[in-house]
Amino acid sequence: MKLKTITAAMLFGCLCAGAVYAAGEVEKREGLMKQIGGSMGALAAISKGEKPFDAAAVKAAVTTISTNAKAFPDQFPAGTETGSAAAPAIWENFADFKAKAAKLGTDADMVLANLPTDQAGVATAMKTLGADCGTCHQTYRLKK
Repeated sequence: MKLKTITAAMLFGCLCAGAVYAAGEVEKREGLMKQIGGSMGALAAISKGEKPFDAAAVKAAVTTISTNAKAFPDQFPAGTETGSAAAPAIWENFADFKAKAAKLGTDADMVLANLPTDQAGVATAMKTLGADCGTCHQTYRLKK
């Protein structure tokens, strides 16, 4: 009887630990995506003239996008398939998902290498970065 109770308790503990791990991974990747979204929002405000052009703000936003896009694929380990807006297609075609994230990172690096100097330049950069985000979201983000 004691052995069954101990075994059941250990199994329950392992299941709980797994759930906590998965939740932590989901929160981590959602945090990275929110930072990318915030950076895109800052760039959009400048490109639309809602905020004045600020080279330092543009550089900070694009740097965040570059850094997070490169780290993003590592935030999708097995066992974290549920509990977020991540579509099952991510795990079914991980190589494509990773390639799309890499493209966003590479495009952000190109923007950093040729940092926009005015509102029009930010708008041009937004077209490229926004297209990258949209392409990935169409396939790999669940619709709300």
